[in-house]
Amino acid sequence: MRRFSFLLVLGSAILAGQTYRDWRVAGGANNIHYSALDQINRSNVNRLRIAWRFDSHDEFEGSEMQCNPIIIDGVLYATTPRLRVLALDAATGKLIWDFDAHRGEQVHEKQRNRGLNYWSDGKDARIFVGIDQYLYALNARDGKPVSNFGENGRVNLTKGLGRDGQDLIVRLTSPGVVYKDLLILGSMVAEDLPAAPGDIRAFDVRTGRVRWQFHTIPHPGEFGYETWPKDAWKYEGGANSWPGLTLDEKRGMVFAPTGSAAFDFYGANRAGDNLFANCVLALKADTGERVWHFQGVRHDAWDRDFPAAPALVQVRRDGRLVDAVAQITKSGFVWLFDRDTGKSLFPYREIETPPSLVDGEVLSRKQVLPSKPEPFARQQLTEEMLTERTPEAHRAVLEQFRKLRSGPQFTPASFEGTIVFPGFDGGGEWGGAAWDPQSNLFYVNANEMAWVLRLVPRGTAGGNATARSLYMRNCAGCHRPDLKGTPPEFPSLLGIAGKRTPQQIGATIRSGAGRMPGFARLGDAKVEAIVHYLISGEDAQVAGVTNDRPMLKYGIDGYNKFLDPDGYPAIQPPWGTLNAIDLDSGNYAWKVPFGETAGMPNTGSENYGGGVLTAGGLLFIGATNSDRKFRAIDKKTGAVLWETVLPAAGNATPAVYELNGREYVVIGAGGGKWGNPSGGSYVAFALE
Repeated sequence: MRRFSFLLVLGSAILAGQTYRDWRVAGGANNIHYSALDQINRSNVNRLRIAWRFDSHDEFEGSEMQCNPIIIDGVLYATTPRLRVLALDAATGKLIWDFDAHRGEQVHEKQRNRGLNYWSDGKDARIFVGIDQYLYALNARDGKPVSNFGENGRVNLTKGLGRDGQDLIVRLTSPGVVYKDLLILGSMVAEDLPAAPGDIRAFDVRTGRVRWQFHTIPHPGEFGYETWPKDAWKYEGGANSWPGLTLDEKRGMVFAPTGSAAFDFYGANRAGDNLFANCVLALKADTGERVWHFQGVRHDAWDRDFPAAPALVQVRRDGRLVDAVAQITKSGFVWLFDRDTGKSLFPYREIETPPSLVDGEVLSRKQVLPSKPEPFARQQLTEEMLTERTPEAHRAVLEQFRKLRSGPQFTPASFEGTIVFPGFDGGGEWGGAAWDPQSNLFYVNANEMAWVLRLVPRGTAGGNATARSLYMRNCAGCHRPDLKGTPPEFPSLLGIAGKRTPQQIGATIRSGAGRMPGFARLGDAKVEAIVHYLISGEDAQVAGVTNDRPMLKYGIDGYNKFLDPDGYPAIQPPWGTLNAIDLDSGNYAWKVPFGETAGMPNTGSENYGGGVLTAGGLLFIGATNSDRKFRAIDKKTGAVLWETVLPAAGNATPAVYELNGREYVVIGAGGGKWGNPSGGSYVAFALE
């Protein structure tokens, strides 16, 4: 066994051309979240102390900070909750420079950034980052925009997509990859129509010019065009690679996971399997040419995005090492593919799935699931799994459960409400998995939360428009008919008059924010009517304006977790887990509850952000939403060897680096998920 482990490490290093001793790209080399550093190890990790702390003071109510820093030549690059870009001395945390695209203006709309990209030709060195709808190129030495990149240092990402950009939301929540002189990017777009198409684009690192563009919603004559309605490429959106990409530099291939098409939950206007939504795509990095693809969900109506960039791993098959791609899913499965061919390295089964009973919706009657590994999250909610926290909570939850539909994966959405389990936030989430080339174990942290998907009519065409009917048609799907939203993902609009001016509210409605599309297309009269309704609550008629036909007949009544009356999950724990999976056999090495909720041991916690492995035998991970802890875990057993409480929840992936002979572990403490306190600190740890 020891000899095999040694050969696996050696083979991995040779084939990947990596030493895994630096952290120059988000997620680490090959996105396996692994460091070969071992100064900090099982025997001394209890001596970890804070080496430095940088407080950005950029947090605001509901803000988050999810950035995985990169470290280049002793400088740590990261972002703050307001998307200020930082360059810090990686040994001391001292600020070297910062860049503020908003020039000191207050930012109230939450934006996420999970990492940056670095490029250098030896003379010129640049940092690339997405802020608002722009891609910026900054001089890595002083943080100033590179004037000859795009227009004065930035490229407008809403342009070049074949659509009018005024209603489009296009953001970079996750970094892309740098290959030679190309920066290859996916994007985050709106999840309801109107939405931008999720094209994957390669930009020239020097000029910002688009060098190639892959249409994830195929145009006429392109592969996959027949899996959509004839003109879908003109109006459909989504199928975007928001979780980030992974580069195989040796092969010159980039691997892109994609999400669902818009609208996520009702697809009457997109009949067909909808390639390349919900796919793992393998593209030639030089040209964007498709090498292979695998679609994990056909005609997605459950928001089953591939939620994280894949990891480039190696597995043993028939006595030889195979270069593979490991992709986690929201539904709790791991897919494993041959990097060259896209062949699944574990058998998978095609299952018959029930039809939708909702008019207009035509679901695929067959879906696919891998046979191994077993899912790392529970798959179907039953009465026996409902909470026993208190008798009162159990009775209330049972009564609610019996009014809902609950079935296996791919149970259709309904008007009465359908349990989606694992929920919209996984299973696996954007923090991604970690792979250990020493043991071939694959580590993934998971959420165990049930959500309720309920379809509701958006309204009918014709008749005079009222302020409330406009709100119900365009806003209630996310912010709910009662304006309470599902904070912080979809904030409450109650009392918004005390937080924003009418002009600010109108500007947000027109331009969009976060996942919210822009609604400038409604025109000034309708936007002003919605603003008036939000401020006053009055359902006034809009003079001379009639209701337009909705883009889709049905929406949803909000993003609703299945909770008990006291706000705890409606299911029995664990509510979060940490899993170690042997990718050779597909068997589990161990599985443990991860985190604590409300101080209750062994409950697990919702968790966002990934872990990092080291050659010192450790898995470093924050992620847990409820307890704000940062932990060092024995990667062989799952036992906690060290922990500390962060200023805010560490909903980010740590980075591990070495400087002047000292090993550091750093994590962003941004919090802010689901109403938890927000923060804006980076905290670095080292041995005392």
